[in-house]
Amino acid sequence: MRAGLDKRPADVAAMFDRVAGRYDLTNTVLSGGLDAGWRRATRAALGAGPGQTVLDVAAGTAVSTVELAADGVLAIACDFSQGMLRAGRARPVPKVAGDAMALPLADASVDGVVISFGLRNVADPRAALREFARVTRTGGRLVVCEFSSPTWSPFRTVYTEYLMRALPRIAQAVSSNPEAYVYLAESIRAWPAQPELAGWLQEAGWAGVEWRDLTGGVVALHRGTRA
Repeated sequence: MRAGLDKRPADVAAMFDRVAGRYDLTNTVLSGGLDAGWRRATRAALGAGPGQTVLDVAAGTAVSTVELAADGVLAIACDFSQGMLRAGRARPVPKVAGDAMALPLADASVDGVVISFGLRNVADPRAALREFARVTRTGGRLVVCEFSSPTWSPFRTVYTEYLMRALPRIAQAVSSNPEAYVYLAESIRAWPAQPELAGWLQEAGWAGVEWRDLTGGVVALHRGTRA
């Protein structure tokens, strides 16, 4: 089973339920081991400290949530795939099932929000960005870590070929649901470049929006502050 680019929540959640068992292994293989560094960069961009509460949206198996909690932060994993949350049940962070467009939190209840490689899977990313602003206290920070558009044209061409040809083949060998990675490759290719995503953050009410490219723009860290 795979989801379509219409990103109907039930279809996307069911797809992730099916890949949950080998999701972390597959991500590490497909990224060439770069995923751990991307998680560390995301934590540094958030800059949360001891005693603060952050929400990790689309947290999957909570491996990213554990990273966020490394500095004494209360980090909460949130995902609409209960299969993913179950796959990460041994990780010692609080977990809650919830949709990025309708978070099960009160207004201004967290000091920061992170979403890593999940915003492009939301049916309405702009609505999700507004929802993140709703639950974040004034002065709190949002960090969006997402696949993006490589900045060097020759590399961008090579990367696109990898996405559409090599990635599904590698997933065939290591994933529990290789068809899901065809969708994931398509969703990355269809995702807007860095300036457009920055505009979405600004439209949703985030101030001081900026981004930093990682791995030549394969990944971009977008950051904004709750005004």
